[in-house]
Amino acid sequence: MTAPLQVERPRAGVARVVLGRPELRNAFDDVLVARLTEAFEALAADASVRAVVLAGSGKAFCAGADLGWMKRMVAYGEEENRRDAEALAAMFRAIDACPKPVVGRIHGAALGGGAGLVAVCDVAIAAEGTLLGTTEVRLGIVPAVISPFVVRKIGESNARRWFLTGERFSAEEALRAGLVHAVVPEADLDAEVERTVDAFLLGGPEALAVSKELARRMGRGPLGEALDEATGIIAARRASAEGQEGMKAFLERRSPTWVPGSSS
Repeated sequence: MTAPLQVERPRAGVARVVLGRPELRNAFDDVLVARLTEAFEALAADASVRAVVLAGSGKAFCAGADLGWMKRMVAYGEEENRRDAEALAAMFRAIDACPKPVVGRIHGAALGGGAGLVAVCDVAIAAEGTLLGTTEVRLGIVPAVISPFVVRKIGESNARRWFLTGERFSAEEALRAGLVHAVVPEADLDAEVERTVDAFLLGGPEALAVSKELARRMGRGPLGEALDEATGIIAARRASAEGQEGMKAFLERRSPTWVPGSSS
């Protein structure tokens, strides 16, 4: 069985973190969340690493939550959902706060938590044809844990549109909104990612770390407070009657009861 996460060293100074669940379009579960957190904490402390590439194996970057994980969530109470959300928040925080510059290699799809991963990359390069989205409302839940990171990138106006409609949007729309920084033909994706890595390597390692932290601190209010609030919100939503109905409907491949014309 393929490991859920691979950390490769393609050349001196560069680490490549690859989501390794291609058969599930690299969907998250609690194991992958833990592995990503551990990997970025280790890379943050590794002086030999100067830049990180975050990529997904197979046909998609990351399709959000794994169905098996979602099935377990349906049975969770609010406290269990809070612990689950806190682990997810720790993962996003580990990537966001990593002192090494992170470039995302985005292709296929980046949905839900996958869009959150895009948002915590310092630079995100997307292939043409990539679809992104924050589709949680269609399950009766909310994009709470990713919201501090995504709203910071796309702004309140775009967040209101995409958080509320749950629509998928193109890489070109993501570029205009600021979620990704370049859109290239898929055949050119690796070359553009490497060009970005080369640019990172021209900077002093300490200057890069300080500059990243400077941008993080100057660009927003206290992240810790926002994440604490967000984990409480998603825990309550997952445990709510509407959240339970939305996730069950998704797993049962039917429309939730609030959709016009659905059969309960």
